[in-house]
Amino acid sequence: MLKLILHRLALSVPLLFVVTFLTFLLNALSPGDLAQTILQGQGTPAQVAALRHQIGLDQPLIVQYAAWAGHALHGDLGSSAYTGEQVWDLVVGRMGVTLSIMVGVLIVCLLAGVSLGILSALKGGAIGRVIDVLSLGGLVFPSFWVALVFISFFAVTLQWFPATGYTPFADDPGMWLAGLVLPVLAAGLHSITSVAKQTRDSMSDVMGRDFIRALRATGLPTSTIVVKHALRNASLPLVTVLGLVMVAAITGTVFVEKVFVLPGLGSLAVDATQKFDIYVLQGVTLFFTVLTILINLIVDLSYGWLNPKVRVS
Repeated sequence: MLKLILHRLALSVPLLFVVTFLTFLLNALSPGDLAQTILQGQGTPAQVAALRHQIGLDQPLIVQYAAWAGHALHGDLGSSAYTGEQVWDLVVGRMGVTLSIMVGVLIVCLLAGVSLGILSALKGGAIGRVIDVLSLGGLVFPSFWVALVFISFFAVTLQWFPATGYTPFADDPGMWLAGLVLPVLAAGLHSITSVAKQTRDSMSDVMGRDFIRALRATGLPTSTIVVKHALRNASLPLVTVLGLVMVAAITGTVFVEKVFVLPGLGSLAVDATQKFDIYVLQGVTLFFTVLTILINLIVDLSYGWLNPKVRVS
């Protein structure tokens, strides 16, 4: 197991460099730059050139990236060009909001998605068709549109939940939870139906196998057969989908945090992109990439835990 972990982490190191360099490159290719944004378009060409030289933007791109990467390897992610705050402190201070949304999406997908999938596999009929319709709707309607609809109906019309803003857990646990309900549902609505469809398909396949019929013949209750035997055998494809759901939730948080005005890493990335604050953007990109690597690693380890054949191979 340790060998697998080390192997996966070693393969992930080049990915970190590729993703962060591409972020650096795309930021450099986009119209405008940090110097012009700081001067708000009011500086003379000489002032812009002087500021570019001061912050190192006149150096070749590879030199700029090498300097950032060298500092990053020593734990220094730089500082914001606008606030002067350390990027590490900015990322750590906001990661709790983003992780809260992602964990919420995972919990909702496991509770609602798996339950609907099992129910659909056992009962079939109308429930399966409803799940298919909801899945299609999740593909058609993006998360930011769903977020706006949720705000309009649940926050403005019904006034059940706050429309925007974030309350730290330490200040008020109840308001913290209430403030996360709509963002989590907006980010995870399509994921719930995806998990439900995968659970339904996998469970339908497993429930038709010979060992399930043998267990039924012994007189075991259906609930015991489903929970202890069928669900475990159907879980490998489900784990794969859950991994994809969590990776997709990273993108979903970017839009959802902006709509709900949440101080998370997604909104931080958007603000940094608009301001060409490259060090902050690099810090967020690095965190999201590491998070993606960890999610994939957990999925790989789950395969071995759920299926001894995978662990042996």
